[in-house]
Amino acid sequence: MATPAIRMFRGLEGLFCVYKPSGVHWKLTRDSIETKLLKGLNVAPVEPLPQEVRFLPQPDSETEAPKGLALSAAWLPVLSKHHLVTGPEFQHIRVGVGHRLDAFSSGVLVLAVGNGNKALQDLYSSRVTRDYTLEGEFGTATDDFSHTGRVVERSTYGHITQDKLDRVLAMLQGANKKALLMYSNVDMRSQEAYEMAVQGLLGPEGKSEPILTGLRCIHFQPPNFTLEVQCLNETQKYLRKVVHEIGLELRSTAVCKGVRRTRDGPFTLQDALTHHHWTASDVMRAIRQYHSSKKKQKRSHAQIKDPGLQPPDENTTASQN
Repeated sequence: MATPAIRMFRGLEGLFCVYKPSGVHWKLTRDSIETKLLKGLNVAPVEPLPQEVRFLPQPDSETEAPKGLALSAAWLPVLSKHHLVTGPEFQHIRVGVGHRLDAFSSGVLVLAVGNGNKALQDLYSSRVTRDYTLEGEFGTATDDFSHTGRVVERSTYGHITQDKLDRVLAMLQGANKKALLMYSNVDMRSQEAYEMAVQGLLGPEGKSEPILTGLRCIHFQPPNFTLEVQCLNETQKYLRKVVHEIGLELRSTAVCKGVRRTRDGPFTLQDALTHHHWTASDVMRAIRQYHSSKKKQKRSHAQIKDPGLQPPDENTTASQN
């Protein structure tokens, strides 16, 4: 029979996401969540101790002459099963980490508990894209493309306009779309390529170079600017380098002041649990919500493929009555 802690653990198996703050290593984030989940599991209500029959001497027999030892049967708790003797029921749980964020990046970090680790592998084998916002600043170049690196060059930026920036972004996006088609290993004139493009499944087979599937400027106030990026197989260092290369294309320099992931596959910032909600109950609620949204998505896809599965319209039902 499953204990309350085991039943709670079964409710924790699945995928969820948290918000990783900047300046914190992803391993520290994972370890902190593991600790809090273990604490939540081990404070679950404890079942009553099992009882066993013990033969004890009768109280009256101690004062009388011991002609023979008189025993009586009694039900007593098995103290060897007490949690203070056996220790915590859960001493380790496996929390898997999806596409990682480096220490200086923030945003959505997808995690998995228990059998959710297999779902995590399936998720990333389906060519999911990720969204980022990149904060950039013109006029400076550093050795690691970030604003905290060693400054190697300074330049002017007064000649840069948003129109010029948009043209450079369009050029970069066009070059990356060609790379996407090249790595997809699909005949672009085939029906298969068309259907994959409609469903958003067009992507590289296996590992490839980082590919930007979308790139646009959402804020421009020199020297500062903000980019919105959709990409595949990226690293945060590569995204900082993109900001650096944009500065060079505009005959200036640029550094990346911040990298924030806003979406990882189906998970967005709205789904991400902040530090104060890294508890077993909140994680369980988030996993339940993900399972519910996944079922709704499957149902909607089934209705699109077979319109006959759609529920009858209210007017049709009324006319039949």
